Amino acid sequence: MSAGHGDRTTLLCVPFAGAGPSFFHPWREAAGDRWRVVPVSLPGRERRLLETPYRDVSEAARSEIDRIAEDLGEGARTVLFGHSLGAVLAYELAHLLIARGMHVERLVVSGSPGPWTRRERRASGLGDEEFLARVEEFAGFRHEALDHPEMRELILPALQADCEMHENYVPSTGAPLPVPICSLRGDRDGLVTAQEARQWRDSTTSDFGCAEFPGDHMYLVDACREVLDVIEAQSAPGDSRTADPAGRARAGREGAVPLGRP
Repeated sequence: MSAGHGDRTTLLCVPFAGAGPSFFHPWREAAGDRWRVVPVSLPGRERRLLETPYRDVSEAARSEIDRIAEDLGEGARTVLFGHSLGAVLAYELAHLLIARGMHVERLVVSGSPGPWTRRERRASGLGDEEFLARVEEFAGFRHEALDHPEMRELILPALQADCEMHENYVPSTGAPLPVPICSLRGDRDGLVTAQEARQWRDSTTSDFGCAEFPGDHMYLVDACREVLDVIEAQSAPGDSRTADPAGRARAGREGAVPLGRP
């Protein structure tokens, strides 16, 4: 373990389109002593606002991996979490971290079909107003900052770049991950069906679990503690926490986590 982090596993949180690391700041308090929460900071937002945002997921992963590995620290045990765009970026980062010999315990993806499934309806390439209307339709709500011209001017470039790289995403490898994957979704998500969320079972040679929460595509805005509880349940003793070197068949190993609220 890197010095100063104790024995806690790091929860590396990868933001969704248009979001910055501050979205995950409340997760630190909610995580308590369970994890050291480390949000990924990408160009084009918050402290990196003046940097040019990425337009390709694989490029973003390759370009940020040194910074992320340094933030994690040598020997860190890591669970990756990503929602929507963050899910596929976390998937790419997991491959790169494992290739470096770092200890990835689990990948938790949210609001995302399997990495090989492309979204049919797109927002990228549309004019500003039509683009924002499409994003609002996808997300199920409109961020109030987009109604302020000055704020919109700051937010829009990164949001457009994020949507472009998400909608054009092609996995950098066809190889599944050798670590457990848990796939989460809102039960009223109009973008990702339950069947699509379960496509992630084909992205791992280890255990696969899934869970649904009350809500739409952006359910996690109000479900921080519930999401963390599910991640903890998936990582409980008795579950597979490391790669399965035998690459066992997945039949009979898929699990669904009961949620704490109806």
